[in-house]
Amino acid sequence: MFSFISDSDPIDDLKDLSLHSNGGPEPIKPNPLVVCFGEMLIDFVPSISGVSLAEAPDFKKAPGGAPANVAVGIARLGGSSAFIGKVGDDEFGHMLADILKKNKVDNSGMRFDQNARTALAFVTLKSDGEREFMFFRNPSADMLLRESELDLNLIKQASIFHYGSISLIEEPCKSTHLVAMAIAKKSGSILSYDVNLRLPLWPSEDAARQGIMSIWDQADIIKVSEDEITFLTGGDDPYDDDVVLNKLFHPNLKLLLVSEGPDGCRYYTKEFKGRVPSVKVKPVDTTGAGDAFVGGILSNLALDTNLYKDEAKLREALVFANACGALTVTKKGAIPAMPTRDEVHEILKNE
Repeated sequence: MFSFISDSDPIDDLKDLSLHSNGGPEPIKPNPLVVCFGEMLIDFVPSISGVSLAEAPDFKKAPGGAPANVAVGIARLGGSSAFIGKVGDDEFGHMLADILKKNKVDNSGMRFDQNARTALAFVTLKSDGEREFMFFRNPSADMLLRESELDLNLIKQASIFHYGSISLIEEPCKSTHLVAMAIAKKSGSILSYDVNLRLPLWPSEDAARQGIMSIWDQADIIKVSEDEITFLTGGDDPYDDDVVLNKLFHPNLKLLLVSEGPDGCRYYTKEFKGRVPSVKVKPVDTTGAGDAFVGGILSNLALDTNLYKDEAKLREALVFANACGALTVTKKGAIPAMPTRDEVHEILKNE
């Protein structure tokens, strides 16, 4: 397990190196950085499950936005992460920046818009813990991130650059997203793409399909759900390996992950494919489960970027990632529910 370099004296660092050359302890290395790009917003969640928005007696506010959730998930597991995105220069926006900081996520790439508000989403939790969304973004600050506002040095430091598809819906954020991806790729980052389909935000189904697929062949790692496979392939069977390999696996892809909720996940590489079951838990709220899963796999991939080449190591990392997702559904909210590495090892020990 790696840890951060402290602001130590350069002479001490040299001593560490000379110790290492004489067979002594290795110098401490910083954790490889995962930079998450996209939206961060406020979710308003009913205080009781199983009701419509209209029936909800009251709501609790919670930080949301898949890329931000992933960044917190990685930090919670002891990894190093940063978030790049835009919020309003309002109380909610500053609250979100604060939450990232408190969760040890580098928020120096965040920007604050004085003319647009932080995005809001009302999320209903049905009796089975599944969700329905109603968004308030017309436009919200996250859609207005400009290329000139990108923290280029932060992007260039990324071992992994992670993003979703919501930032592809509207300009200027779409062009900014494409530029950030190109910079990360040129700097040697692994590109990680979680589809995270939110159909109500797109102008039409066709626009969503085209927008999501427009950057498909650039990703090194893609995570997609069964429902998203059906949507992207125009109704094909998401459980059919041939559908996944022929329609979704592209020549440059290193790893394609299919999340199956409580059943675990499937994995596809150029060399092998398989399925890893999940830990069985009683769901309370599925919000953030997929993001915790992504955080789990990326935190391990950052430490070993060739993980996908070794099936035994990959399966072990996916058992860990599945446990991250499972633990998250046992609590309400996404960020508050993200597990620590110790909690993940504990639940796996009891399996």
